[in-house]
Amino acid sequence: MKKGVPVSPGVAVARAFCVDEVLARREAAHLEVAAVTGEIQRFEDAVSAAAGELDAIVERVAGQLGEEEAAIFRAHRLLLRDPALVGKVKSIILHRQVDAGTALHDTLEEYTALFARIPDEYLQERMADIRDVIGRILAQLALRDRPPVLPTTEPVILVAPEILPSQALSLMARPSRCKSPECPGKEPAPASMQVAGIITEAGGATGHAAILARSLGIPAVSGMRGILREVRTGDLIALDGREGHVYLNPGPEVEAAYRKLQREYVALCDSLIENRDLEPVTRDGERIELLANVNSPADAAMAVRAGASGVGLYRTEYLFLTHPTVPCEDEQLSAYREVIEAAPNHRVTIRTLDLGGDKQVPYFGHQREANPFMGWRSIRLSTAYPDFFRTQLRAILRASRFGQVSLLFPMVSTLEEVHRLKRMVQRTRRELQREGEVLARPIPLGVMLEVPAAALCVNDLLGEVDFVSIGSNDLIQYLMAADRDNPKVAHLCEPFSPALMRLLSQILKTCNARNKPVTLCGEMAGRPRCFLPLFGMGLRRLSMSPAFVPSMKEMIHRLTVEVGREVAERVVQMSTVGEIRGYLTRKVKQLWPDVSLLDMTR
Repeated sequence: MKKGVPVSPGVAVARAFCVDEVLARREAAHLEVAAVTGEIQRFEDAVSAAAGELDAIVERVAGQLGEEEAAIFRAHRLLLRDPALVGKVKSIILHRQVDAGTALHDTLEEYTALFARIPDEYLQERMADIRDVIGRILAQLALRDRPPVLPTTEPVILVAPEILPSQALSLMARPSRCKSPECPGKEPAPASMQVAGIITEAGGATGHAAILARSLGIPAVSGMRGILREVRTGDLIALDGREGHVYLNPGPEVEAAYRKLQREYVALCDSLIENRDLEPVTRDGERIELLANVNSPADAAMAVRAGASGVGLYRTEYLFLTHPTVPCEDEQLSAYREVIEAAPNHRVTIRTLDLGGDKQVPYFGHQREANPFMGWRSIRLSTAYPDFFRTQLRAILRASRFGQVSLLFPMVSTLEEVHRLKRMVQRTRRELQREGEVLARPIPLGVMLEVPAAALCVNDLLGEVDFVSIGSNDLIQYLMAADRDNPKVAHLCEPFSPALMRLLSQILKTCNARNKPVTLCGEMAGRPRCFLPLFGMGLRRLSMSPAFVPSMKEMIHRLTVEVGREVAERVVQMSTVGEIRGYLTRKVKQLWPDVSLLDMTR
């Protein structure tokens, strides 16, 4: 048995499917003389496809970000057709009789060695451009290759070095329910790869790939360093996303035990779906508002099926992460309208772009920062490109007439930022009205409380905004000064931290005193043990992955205000993570014995 970081609860038993990184060197394919010409043509086709991709990026970036940013990709376009680079790759294919991927890797290694000897810092920086261009060609070659196929139609457990948010959207687009003979009658997944579980070498419990896994109900474990050296495609794996346990080729007893747990997990999830039409009301009549976090119209439709009353957080960055170029205003408008129309009660809180950190798009170029999560990201990045940001604001304001829309700004740190953002919204609104656009009433404006500075000054911010949302994932990592995706320090990003509990208590007390809506939007919102004390502190609005709405309804039905207050009073007096976690684990299990199947042990 191996132990990793539990990132998405649930149990899966399935065959492994190993996913290689695009830039990973594979064993060279030695070609027959007759195949060399065809391989050169394959390389040229990949170069042409990469050039077309860059042309589209240059056009869109120049229009929305400016010529300076577009110049990065113009340079990449020229480099892509550089006779020296192209000639070197073709020469290696021809004379060494190897495949194009091997020739590209050999060329990259030669350039890397050459540039390493150059003392000029500017020229050394150009190596990043070469690596980017070669990576783009390799990606096009990968699209032309037949992916490895398992000799089975059964669900698989993905094993990868890391899954980035943009990759996760496609890899996790087709989650699988249990299709074991012991689990009859389950909904079949669509044809093609069916994902039963995920194991990664890197990544943490609150990274965005982990969030996506939880939103789809896919069990996942991260932080499994070296796992790809031990597992091969086709190996049987038993995965426990609650404990972070992974068994490679388990014996009959372990396999049988985990298949039983898998059946129990699926059965419990299915039974909770019956909660969909029930109101989220406590035993003593206190109503809680359950909203959903979504990335797409499909997620919004899932929120309806799960029984959410609206969308509390629409992450617009995933439109940009999956788009080959900068989405124009009309493309954004169409995407936002689709989400609004698919959402429960057509009610959506739209968050402006939260790019940076682990969510990068190519058209902003290489953002080299010592600590990107605390650097040029999110609202800081958006406001640095006012024309680009204005396009998104225009699209959101235009989309607001299709439903009940609120506008949410991420990673706000100061009151001055709020003043500047409100002015930008007002100018954009007046501009649209001059153009004859029929807009809804002024939409509510809110800010995310993710930066401790904003959380501590929430009373000042409430004088300028209509509502606030607590982004617990980032708030925890900034409060603890620990990168949540760094396995060496991720253990510090604890939702049961005494400091966090006391800070959240202050925020909720202040917002309720000012009669301003406050929503918990982070991953804590979907965890019963976390909700219990926060309910006692006065939290009445939660936004979570749609998959967690039924289980949170069940938890709410078992609560009373008196129990919540008692728990909250005790928790804020506790001084260690272990003390808080142990107490809440016992308390929640008393209220709901089966909850351990749905919650991670951490």
